[in-house]
Amino acid sequence: MSGERTDAGDEPADESLADDPPADEPPVVVKIGGAKAVDPAGAVGDAAHLTANGRRVVVVHGGSTVVDETIERLGMEPEYVESASGVTGRFTDAATMEAFTMAMAGTLNTELTALFREAGVDAVGLSGVDGGLLSGPRKSAIRVVEDGKKKIRRGEHSGRIESVNADLLSGLLADGYTPVVSPPMEGKESDGGVTPVNTDADRAAAAVAGALGADLVLLTDVAGVYADPDDPDTLIASAATPDELAAVEDAAEGFMGKKVMAAKEALSGGSGRVIVADANVNDPIIAALGGEGTTIERAAIAEQTETEGETA
Repeated sequence: MSGERTDAGDEPADESLADDPPADEPPVVVKIGGAKAVDPAGAVGDAAHLTANGRRVVVVHGGSTVVDETIERLGMEPEYVESASGVTGRFTDAATMEAFTMAMAGTLNTELTALFREAGVDAVGLSGVDGGLLSGPRKSAIRVVEDGKKKIRRGEHSGRIESVNADLLSGLLADGYTPVVSPPMEGKESDGGVTPVNTDADRAAAAVAGALGADLVLLTDVAGVYADPDDPDTLIASAATPDELAAVEDAAEGFMGKKVMAAKEALSGGSGRVIVADANVNDPIIAALGGEGTTIERAAIAEQTETEGETA
């Protein structure tokens, strides 16, 4: 989509588009990263432009840097652990969970919602607990590797999303609102209780995109997935087959591996395409939807799933 932006407070250039979202365009779920190197300003401006022209947008945000800063201000040390599968993640005990909720659902979500509203977007801030938006069983113990040995750490407050209240999001979108969503999620206890727990923001965005059948744009601080992680000139532009997706998975290291995992989950859940793109370029969302970054098509996972089914 190109053309001049609609400034906050101005009438949209095309009122029919503003009133009725184009029938052939799915919603857009945008994940804004929480690292200091990610500037949300471009995404905020793009969301204002898209919503003014009738495109439905849901924003999901992370905030690991601010969470760590909050933990440190409270006199604690952020703790990261390595899982048995080799993935590094935050260990979230009860005290850390309190700081996490303060930073994510409190400070960050409120500040980001205010930025969108200032830009003319009718944004509504939500945590994953609100309305059971993001829900799944709480994980109270995790397997970790410490000093080369596998151990079980208890007292964890995390969960994997198993359900999304898509009706809540669809209702807000139909009424012209732009949901701004953050962890924590609703962690369901075995006794029927509910506990706010940590969940990965990329995977939260993936779950939302899948539930809405939306395009997913994962904004980060690099241009996309590089074949050589140290060489920006090796950007992988697209993956539309299982072999191409496998090449993307092989190339993705560290934090990018989590994003590719989230991309696969989004596509398996119903998203049409996922784009991993740079948050800091001009018009980052529009650029991503227009072909910038690394685009992973639904066909890559669909063909992969079909092949796996035939093999079974």
